[in-house]
Amino acid sequence: MICTIQEISKMLGGNIIFENLSLSIKTGDRLGIVGRNGAGKTTLFKLIARKEAADKGSIHYKKGTQIGYLAQIPTFSDEITGYDVLNSAFQYLNELQKKMKDLEDKLSTSNPEDMEKLLQTYGDVQEEFTNSGGYLMESELDKVIQGLQLSHFVSQPFSSLSGGEQTKIMLGKLLLTKPDLLLLDEPTNHLDLFAVEWLEEYLVNYAGTVVIVSHDRYFLDQVVTKVADLEEGELTLYHGNYSAFSIEKEERLTREFQAYEEQQKKIKKMREAIKRLRQWANEAVPPNPGLHRQARNMERALERMEKVRKPLIDPKKMDLTFEAAPRSGKEVVVMEEVCKSFDEKVLLHLANLHVYWKDRLAIVGRNGTGKSTILNILRGEITIDKGVARLGSNVRVGYLSQHFHITDPKARLIDVFRSEVNVFEGDARHILAKFMFYGPDVFKRIGDLSGGERMRLRLAQLMHQDINLLMLDEPTNHLDIDSREVLEDALEDFQGTILAVSHDRYFLNKLFPRTAWLDQGQLSTFEGPYEWARAKWEELQRKQPNIDQVELKEASKPKQTTIKKEYPIEETIAALEVEIKSITMQIETESDWDQYEQLLATRMERTQLLEELMEQWMKEIED
Repeated sequence: MICTIQEISKMLGGNIIFENLSLSIKTGDRLGIVGRNGAGKTTLFKLIARKEAADKGSIHYKKGTQIGYLAQIPTFSDEITGYDVLNSAFQYLNELQKKMKDLEDKLSTSNPEDMEKLLQTYGDVQEEFTNSGGYLMESELDKVIQGLQLSHFVSQPFSSLSGGEQTKIMLGKLLLTKPDLLLLDEPTNHLDLFAVEWLEEYLVNYAGTVVIVSHDRYFLDQVVTKVADLEEGELTLYHGNYSAFSIEKEERLTREFQAYEEQQKKIKKMREAIKRLRQWANEAVPPNPGLHRQARNMERALERMEKVRKPLIDPKKMDLTFEAAPRSGKEVVVMEEVCKSFDEKVLLHLANLHVYWKDRLAIVGRNGTGKSTILNILRGEITIDKGVARLGSNVRVGYLSQHFHITDPKARLIDVFRSEVNVFEGDARHILAKFMFYGPDVFKRIGDLSGGERMRLRLAQLMHQDINLLMLDEPTNHLDIDSREVLEDALEDFQGTILAVSHDRYFLNKLFPRTAWLDQGQLSTFEGPYEWARAKWEELQRKQPNIDQVELKEASKPKQTTIKKEYPIEETIAALEVEIKSITMQIETESDWDQYEQLLATRMERTQLLEELMEQWMKEIED
C-alpha cells in the first residue's frame, strides 16, 4: 500500500464532514473519488496531501513516498516566465547541469595536474545527469507543452497569465515532477478536448499512483480502475471505471433497500405481536404473566436487532424543468459566409451554419478558436466583419454562460433571482429550494457564491423564462455529477432548440446528434454526435494538405527566393524549429534502426533548410 487511511474524522465549522473514514490506496492504483459538491472530496485530498490534519485517526504512507498536489497557485516575480515555472520541476537536474557547466569552464583553464581529477568529477556528474534523465529534459518539457497546449503563452511572464493559464502551467509542472502519489483535483478544468485526451493517455501510462477528483464522467471512464464514492460522510469503494461504478452502485442500493424493506416488515409484525400479547395478557382473567413475559422477551429481541439503515435512494437534487414556450419558425439560426477577426487573429472565415426548430447542435473545437464568439454573434453582442448572421422568426433566447456576470457582489441571491423572474418572495424561496438553496441560503451575497451555486441560480432563472432557443456555454462547468444528470434530463425534455458549446464529451454524446467543428476559422457541420464527428473531422484533416508542410516544400526549392506574404518567413522558421524538436523527441525514443536512420536523415534535411531560411531572413533584415 502506498497510502493507508485509518478511521479518520474531520469537522469544519462545527459540521462533521466525515467520520471514521478508511481507505487503502495500492501502488499503481488509478482511483477516482466522486461525490456531490460539498461532500468533502477536496478536504480528503488536503488530508492525504498533508496540507491539513485529521481531527481523529491516522494516514500512513509507504516510506519515501513523494506526494504531488496542486493546492493553490503560487506567486512568482515578474521576470519568471511560464517556461521557467515548468523547468523548475527539474531542479535537481538543473543543478547537475550547472555543475557540468562550471566544470567545463574549469577544464578550459585548468593546469595539467588538475585535469585528471576534474575529468573524473565531470564524468561522475555527467553519469548521474544521464541516469537521472537529464538528456530527456527538453523532450519531456516539449511533450507537456504540446500536450496541454501551452505553447502560445508559455514564454510570457507567469504573473501576467490568466487564472486558467496559470492553472495549466502548474498542472504541467506537477506532471513533470512525476511524484509517486499524484493527486489531481478537477484536472480537466481549463483544458479543451484535445488536451483532456492527451492527459488521459498520459495518466493511463503514468508510472506512479494516481488519485483523481473529477465530475468529468468520460474522463473517469478512460482513466480510473477504481471509484471511491463519498456520500453522507461515508466512503464506499467500487472496482471498475465510472460506468461500472454507476451500475454497481445502483444494484447495491436496490439490494440494500430490499433488505431494509424486509426488515421493516419484520419489525412491524413484531411490534404488532408485542401489542397483541400485552392486550391478551391484560384481558385474561386473571391477568396472564406468561404473556407479559413473552411480550418483554420479544421487545428485548427487537431492541437487540441490528437495524438496517435506509439507503439514500433519492438524495436531494435540483428539480429542473423548462417551461414550454411558443415555437419559433423552422429556421432558428442562419449564418452564411460569416467572417470575423480580432486584430490579426481570424476566428471565422466564410463560416456557414443552419440550425432548425428542435435541433440539438453542439459547437466544439480547441480553446480560443472562437466557439463562444459564435454564440455572442448570434446574441448581438459582437458584430461580424462580413456575411449574414441572424436568428429566425419568433426566436426567444435563453443564454447560460460559464462566466456569471456580477454587477453587485453584495446583492442577495434571492434579489438577483427576482430581478429576472417576477414572483413574490415566498414563491421565489420555494423555487430556489428546488435548486438546493434552502432557508438562509437564499440571502447569501452573490459575490460569496461558488461556481456551482452561481450556475444553479442561473438555471433557476432560465427555468421560469419564455424560451424556445437555449444557448449554453459550457453549462456543465462547476456542476457535480448529480446536477449534470438533472440538467441532461431537463434538456432532453426541453421542447425547443438547443445550441451548446461544451468540452464535456459525455454530455455531448448523450444529447447532441449534430456537431459543428470549429478549427482555424473553418466551421464544419457533421450529422452525428461528438465521437462520430471527431472521427470524420480527423479523416478530413488527413485528406487536406498541411499548410506548414506545403510551405516548407516550397521554401526548399532552389528557385524560391521569397516567402508568400500570407506566411511570413518568421512563421516558417518557427514551424521548422517545432518540427525539428518533434523529430528529436522521436529519435530519443525510437527503437527500430531503420526508422531511426530515416529520422536522422529527416532532421539533417530540416536543419539544413532552417539554416538556409535563417540566412535568407538575415539578408532581408539587412536590406
